[in-house]
Order: sequence, then C-alpha cells, then structure tokens
Amino acid sequence: MDRHSLDILEFDRIRKLLAAHAQCSLGRELASSLEPSPDVARIARRLDELRNLRDLVAVRGLPPFGGITDVRPLIKRAVPPANLEPENFSAIADALRGVASLRRWFAEGATNSPTRTAAAPRTPVPEPTPLTGPIAALAARIGDFSHLAERIDNVIDRRGKVRDDATPRLARIRSHCEQLRRDIADLFERLLRQSHITKLLQYPAATFHGDRMVLPLKSDHRGRIPGIIHRSSDSGQTLFIEPTQAVELNNAIIQRTQDEAEEIARILWELTHLIHLNQVALLATFDAVAVVDLIVAKLRMAHRFDMTIPTVNDEHMLKLRAARHPVLLAMAAEDEAEKRPARNVVPIDVRLGDDFDVLMVTGPNTGGKTAALKTVGLLALMAQTGLPIPAADGSTLPVFDDVLVDIGDEQSLQQSLSTFSAHLARVLDVLQRGTRNTLVLIDELGAGTDPDDGAALGRAVVDRLLETGCLTMITTHLGALKAVGYEHPRVDNACVQFDYETLQPSYALTIGEPGNSSALIIAARLGMPTELVSLAQRYLNDRDRTLARAIAGTIESRRGAEEARKLADEARRAADEQARAAATEKQRLTDEQQRFQNWVARVNSLRPGETVRVKRFDREGKVVHVHLHKQIVKVAVGALEVEVPLTEIEL
Repeated sequence: MDRHSLDILEFDRIRKLLAAHAQCSLGRELASSLEPSPDVARIARRLDELRNLRDLVAVRGLPPFGGITDVRPLIKRAVPPANLEPENFSAIADALRGVASLRRWFAEGATNSPTRTAAAPRTPVPEPTPLTGPIAALAARIGDFSHLAERIDNVIDRRGKVRDDATPRLARIRSHCEQLRRDIADLFERLLRQSHITKLLQYPAATFHGDRMVLPLKSDHRGRIPGIIHRSSDSGQTLFIEPTQAVELNNAIIQRTQDEAEEIARILWELTHLIHLNQVALLATFDAVAVVDLIVAKLRMAHRFDMTIPTVNDEHMLKLRAARHPVLLAMAAEDEAEKRPARNVVPIDVRLGDDFDVLMVTGPNTGGKTAALKTVGLLALMAQTGLPIPAADGSTLPVFDDVLVDIGDEQSLQQSLSTFSAHLARVLDVLQRGTRNTLVLIDELGAGTDPDDGAALGRAVVDRLLETGCLTMITTHLGALKAVGYEHPRVDNACVQFDYETLQPSYALTIGEPGNSSALIIAARLGMPTELVSLAQRYLNDRDRTLARAIAGTIESRRGAEEARKLADEARRAADEQARAAATEKQRLTDEQQRFQNWVARVNSLRPGETVRVKRFDREGKVVHVHLHKQIVKVAVGALEVEVPLTEIEL
C-alpha cells in the first residue's frame, strides 16, 4: 500500500489504538506491525478468524491471557552451551502456564461454568462450542507444553531461584553447606566469647573477606592470634585474620559452594537443552498466541467503539453505512474519560461503484468534506487489515490494490514547489498509478489557481479517472465541477450539510445534492449590507445562475430517489437477516437431530457394567440392565440399584 496514503490517513494511529486493546505484549507487538493487504484470500481469512472468535467469545467470554508474556527472545537464546538464567526459566514457565490456560479455553468450552457441590442441585453445563473455520486451525497451532512447565517448576521456584530439591545431589550439597556455615558460625561465636581474644580486636565481631570469615585484629597485636592475614585496612590499623581453626571449615564451604555452582550449571544446561529441543514448536505456539491476542484486541476495540465486521466483495462496490472516523471516536472517548465536553462524531453514508464511480463532494469550509474522505480511506485500509470498522451492519467494500490520496497541504519545501504545483504533482502520480481496483481520494481538486483553469483541469482529471474505472471521491469548491454530476452517468454529487442560521456545520453527508453556494449566504448572515449582497449576486455569471436553477429543480426528485433507495436497502437487509436467521435455525435443528441420533445409537449400545452419570443424583453408577422397550435403565449407585428413565442418564 502507498506509504504516503498510510501517513496522510493516519493509519499508524489505528495500529496504536489496536495495540492498546491487546492483552499482552505478544498482541501489542503484532498490532504495531500490521499492514493492509491487497490479497483477497488473506483478508477473507483475517475477517473469518474475527467472526469465528467473536461467536466463540459470545458463548465463553474472553479467553485468558494471565501470565503470558513474550518469551520468544529467551527461547531463541536457549542454545547450548550458553545457559539461560533461573529467572528466565521462571518467566518461560509462567508463560507456558498461561498458554495451557488458553489452550484449555479453546478445548473445554465455557470458562465460567457453574460450580457444583455434592449437596447443590445440578446446573446444566453448556456444551462446548465446536471450533470451526480458520480459528480452529489457529487453535490447533497452540501446542501442549504442560510437561515442560512442570519440569521447570520442579527445578525453579516462582521467585526464579533453583529449588533445594531440584536434584538429590544439590539437596545434599546445600544441606552440607548449611551445616558447615553453622559450624563456622559456632566457632567464631566461641572465639568472640573469649576475653583474651576480644581485647586484641578492633571491634568484637567477625566480618568477611570474600567468602571467608575473618576477625579484625589490631595491627599492633600481629602474631597474637594464629592464622592467615588476608588484608589490612586502608589506615593500616586493622589486620583481617582468618584463625587457624577456621581455615579448614572455610575451605570446605568454598569447595561445597563450587560444587553447588557446578550442579546448578548442569541443571540449567539440561533445562536450556530441553528448551532448545522444543524451540521450533515453542516459537510456533507463541506466534499463534500472538495472533489470538491480536484478534481479541480487535474484538475489544470493536466492542468499545461499536464497530462491525465488514464484508468484502468482488463486485467493485463500496457501501458504508453510518461510517465514523475511528480517530475521532477515540478522541471523543478520551474527552468523556477526562470529563471534557464530548465531541459529536457524525456518521455518514457513502456508496461508490453501484450507480456511480465518482462522487463530487461540495460544501463550505469546516463542513467535514476532508473528514469524509479520510473516513472512507481509513475504513478501507482497516477492512484490508482484517479489522472491524466503525460502521453499521451491511457495510461492504471491494478489495483495493491501493489507496491513493491527495489530501492537505503537500507543499514540498525541498523542491520549492507552490501548493498548486505540489497538489498537481500528486494528482498526476495518482493518475499514473491508478487502476480499476484503486480507491482514489482527492481533496480540493482544482484549488490554488484561477477558478476557470482549475475547473478545466479538474474535469480532465475526472475524465481520466472515469476511463480508468477507479472508485473516486473528490472534494471541491469549484461550482463548475458540480455540473459533471449532471452530465456524466457515472458521476454524482454530494454535499456536507451546513446550518446557515447558526453558521455551524452538521457534518452530515447527503448524496445526490451538490453543496449550495455559501459565500453570499454566510456574508449576509454575518451582517454584510443587503445592497452589497445583491450587487455580488448580479456579478454571478449566467452559467452559475443557470446551474443553480438546475440544481434547485432536481433537489426534490433526488431526495425522493435517495429516500426510496434507503427504504429498499433497509427492506433488503431485513430480508437478508431473516434468511440468515432461518438458515441458522435450520442448522441448529439439523445439529440437534444429529445429536439425538448419536444419543440413540449410544443408548442402543449400552451394556451392563458401563459407567454412566445419573442426573437426579449427580453421581456415577454402573449399568445393571437396560430395558429399551420400557425406556428405562437399572443403575447401581453405591449400594443401591435404581431404575431411571433413559433421559436421566448421561453417557
């Protein structure tokens, strides 16, 4: 996709908005690198994954992500002879436990199943929702590494320390070390209780030189205590001496400490090797978890901003219902959270490719024309990224090979181009690169130069776009370009509504009507003398007045036609919804019938000695005898034998 268009349409803000809804760092990283795709199959798969998980979440609630972090860098570092550190293994074990919970969520069904006790009445537990479609393939990529997490837990504790009982040898070494430390502590305690010793010391306490316990001997008592002098103080007043009785104990402690370090290194090497052996499968699992987190982030974002999952079509038709700009929605949510006056995000309906390919949008400044262009462009990019879009059900888009825009002041300082030249250069680039499968958005076509020249250039651009077959939205202030919508069957006009009483835009988009000439009306509302307004009106040329009369004469009929179209669309959507509901109910009945047939087949195969659960007692029992002609079964429950209807047993 065109990088310039992605920047102008602020697609990166959508990435950040999505990343903020991820549950863990895996999804956040993936969200930050998303790109729109022109691949139809890839887009369809992304949207199907989103629908699959949406249906699953509706039954089971959101999947768990507790404990899951991105440990892939640690897994990649697990290449012997280098060892991972104990805290690294602790992080991997935490993440694997989180993965196990996510795997169980996919496998077991509802996460919030009612808790039962022996005395409580049995509450029916919903059957697990079967996994279908792309989400089933995604869930299958999440491997079972519970054995690996258990192995780590047997060696590393939750604080990231090697456990004393990690191996029998380590347990013996640490036990011996602890005994030696107690012995040397007792030795020094005995020495410090002897007055003839303490009077030779700078202070009556032992200290350490490295790993060895020593005494602070006054330098003028050198030789009075037998032992090894390791160092002196900076002043030279104190000598740190290791008493002869302590040398052997200190040596033993140091040796056992080395043994401990060697055993820990061996343990960590084994764990590192185990991670390395499973590296490919582990990385594949965490990659799959990242995708699940990304899809959950899409669902959470959709829920927060009332988004829907769009459909993509191969009919070269764009239809957006009640479309809203997602960045404006996020800003409105921030205003609400900060108790600031909430901004109103006005939805717009836009269509292209059905009865026209080029839509000319006119209206006053600050009326929302540019926002309308950006909304359409950004929602097209979101759909091709597999994201939900802030629009109503029934919104559909084609798959574009590119989205090309010319929006805003693109003046190039490096090339010393004028604003008009910069816009013209961008438009020429759009014309050269555009294809039938390109969405083109041009803001203020023909602006920045003489109106007649601008209108002529604008009409030439529209003609070329019509030849190419691009779906196109264009905003303009030039009245002459409104006429194209009346002259060409594949061009239509639209306007953003403006309240001339309050001089405030409503931002609503109306298809089929060009914007009124607003300058003279606004001037009158702002107090310009009537005679000046009348004088200005006389200076309008005949073409402008003729066009204004033609527009006024067609407005009512166009409004009627648009209203009829909306009613027809609503009726069609209602019929489609009823058809979908009927198909869903038919499938439900088919599934129910299949489950019943499976149950009948299983009942017919029941044999004495099989274990079943008796619903009314909420206990398991053994089948004693099956009376199919009476539809009952005798079951031994504990010391009792009871006859119950076949419908009272779970197989």
